[in-house]
Amino acid sequence: MYPLKFQKVLKEKIWGGREFESFLGIDLPTEAPYGESWEVSAHPNGPSVVAEGDWQGQTLPDLVAREGARLVGKANAQRFGSNFPLLIKYLDIHDKLSIQVHPDNAYALANEGEFGKSECWYVLQASPDAKLILGMAEGVDAELFALRSRAGQWKGLFREVAVQAGDFVHVTPGTVHASLTGSVLLCEIQQNSDTTYRIYDFDRLDNGKRRELHLDKALQVIRFDRPPVLTHAGQRPTEVVPGAVLEPLVHDEQYSVDRVAVNGTWALAATDNYQILSIVDGGGALVHAGKAYLVQGGETWFLPANLHVVVQGELTVLKSWT
Repeated sequence: MYPLKFQKVLKEKIWGGREFESFLGIDLPTEAPYGESWEVSAHPNGPSVVAEGDWQGQTLPDLVAREGARLVGKANAQRFGSNFPLLIKYLDIHDKLSIQVHPDNAYALANEGEFGKSECWYVLQASPDAKLILGMAEGVDAELFALRSRAGQWKGLFREVAVQAGDFVHVTPGTVHASLTGSVLLCEIQQNSDTTYRIYDFDRLDNGKRRELHLDKALQVIRFDRPPVLTHAGQRPTEVVPGAVLEPLVHDEQYSVDRVAVNGTWALAATDNYQILSIVDGGGALVHAGKAYLVQGGETWFLPANLHVVVQGELTVLKSWT
C-alpha cells in the first residue's frame, strides 16, 4: 500500500470556465469551458485510474473490489461492500448552475438504483458578486412552490446567499441549490452518486436544445423545512496540533471533512479507514516508508487504510473520509 494519485476526469460544462488552469494548475486538453474535475471516483460515469506506482493504470472500482478492507478499512468494507462511498470533485462555475436538488438514500435506491447525494462545498475562490441559491425563501411551502414552478414563476422562491473564499456549505439531500451570479471555484465532497433533479435551467440552450428538467421528482424530494448550513472562515472552531491547525467542517453518517492548515511537519495518524487529501493551496511532500511524494495545490491523494503518512510543507488540505 502506498499514497495513490489518480488521473483527473475532466468534464466540459456549459456553465464552466478555465480556472482549473489558472488557479489549480490543471492542464485542460481543449479550449472548451470545463466545469468539473473528478479527482477520486468509483462512479461508472468517470472512474478514477491510478496515475503512478505499482498500481498504475488500475481503476479505483477494481481496487476496491480486489483489496476490500485493506484499501478502505474493515468498517467501510462491511458497510459498503465493493461500492466506494465518496466522489471528490473540483467545480468551476462561471455561469448559472441550474437550480437543482438531490434525493436521499432511500428515494435514490428505490428510484435510481444508486445512493442518494449529500454533498458539501468548500469555496476556494469567488468573484465579488458571487451569489448562490441555497434553500427556499421564507414562507415558501410545497403547495406554493408546485403552483408557481409549474407556471414558470421563479422570482422570490429561493433563498439567495452571497459567498466568499473560505466559506463552507453543507448541502444535504432535499436542499435546493444553484449558483446565481458571479463565478465560484469549489472543492466538492459528496456521496458516490450522479443523480441530480434539475428544476430550472434559466432557459439555456445546450447544442440548440433546452436541457431536461425533472420537476415531478424534485417535488417529491425537496425538504422545505431544512435550510443548508453555511459557515465563514474564522467562525469555525479550530484545534492546534504539532505542525498544523485542524478545522472540522462536517462530521456525519455520510462523510467527514476537516480543513487542515499545515505549517511544518504534521504526522497523519494511521486509522482503519481510507483518508483523502485534497491539496487546495501550497505545496510540500507526503512521506511514507522513507519515500517522499511531492505534492502541490490542485492535486488529490488517496491514503489506503492503516497507512502512516507525514505531511511536510506549507499547504492547505481538505481531509475527507467515511
